[in-house]
Amino acid sequence: MTPVITILIIAVTAIISAASFSNRDLYKRLMFNAYDIKHFRHSYRFFSYALVHADWIHLLINMMVLYSFGQAVEAYYRILFDAKGILYYLLLYVGGIVLSTTPAYGKYKDDYSYSAVGASGAVSAVVFASIVFAPLNKIYLFMLPIGIPAIIFGVLYLVYSWYMAKKNVDNIGHDAHFWGAIFGFFFTIAIKPSLALHFLSSLTGFLRN
Repeated sequence: MTPVITILIIAVTAIISAASFSNRDLYKRLMFNAYDIKHFRHSYRFFSYALVHADWIHLLINMMVLYSFGQAVEAYYRILFDAKGILYYLLLYVGGIVLSTTPAYGKYKDDYSYSAVGASGAVSAVVFASIVFAPLNKIYLFMLPIGIPAIIFGVLYLVYSWYMAKKNVDNIGHDAHFWGAIFGFFFTIAIKPSLALHFLSSLTGFLRN
């Protein structure tokens, strides 16, 4: 099953991000800035920031991860929900974009210096949707020759993202990673509650072995 929507999202994001690398005005107009959203009513920034990235490495990593997990999640959605699967998959991605920065908006809406770019929150939503479907699938990280069960990776990812968001010592949006992941997990269960039983039964089997 060709991941049409995933490929389309990657293509649009890559084109706009590439254009913004040489057009800083475009970059600044699209990035997330809570102050501008509140004081200048730039509500579109809740969405547009996911279309621009800090540099080529940032873009490539996000799009590689999106393709790796998105093709499976898109297929799961289309199998489970038929024609509605495409709509739900889009809602998963767009919801991840918006929900991952909502806490940052509340925190930084009067701080003009805070801004963010990148699709990491939405990509995290897709990754954690895949964990709902296949919590025991192995995830292979860069430089590590062995796979980590998806559920273990998920727990470590959330703990790390939460910890780093609290420390706030770098320019990475760890809070967006955290909330995007939470959204992707629970959104998927919300639209198909029976997946919760599938998820729990998979974990039970894993713990027994």
